[in-house]
Amino acid sequence: MKLLLSIHKYDVFMFTWLVNARMHGTLTHFSRFLSKTGDGQLYTVIIGLLYFSEGFESPFLQAILLAFLLERPLYFLLKNGFKRNRPEAALKNFRSIITPSDKFSFPSGHTSAAFMMATLLGYFLPSLMIPLYCWASLVGFSRVVLGVHFPTDTLVGVILGISTAFFSLGQVI
Repeated sequence: MKLLLSIHKYDVFMFTWLVNARMHGTLTHFSRFLSKTGDGQLYTVIIGLLYFSEGFESPFLQAILLAFLLERPLYFLLKNGFKRNRPEAALKNFRSIITPSDKFSFPSGHTSAAFMMATLLGYFLPSLMIPLYCWASLVGFSRVVLGVHFPTDTLVGVILGISTAFFSLGQVI
């Protein structure tokens, strides 16, 4: 219990520092855009393109579909199991920049899906691995800047996303 309290204190400290940083206003506009790239429409387009260009037999498409079939339920179970309040509910006098789609913050679903897709796309398109991981990192960072996640929410999202991607690759490839 002490460990969780220490982690939460660190999380609140890092979150508060970032939100109060001088550059926060500048980051907000860019973060709205970045966060939207992780909303899911891009993933649907990628899945559609793969289906129409390679068919359902594509290992690439199968890996993505399996990963989502694993990641989304795991994300939902973790989020509703831990029931960690979002910063706006956990911190007095704080308002997030955007309204989140659900009540709880742990783990970050945007970050999880972004890292899952970055890992899968990077596996099949290795020359894009570094830009994809940079994009996924920025999606996670944007969620903290926008005030809807604490840093550890995004860290666990990274772990969940990469883990489900590797698992699905191991099953399909």
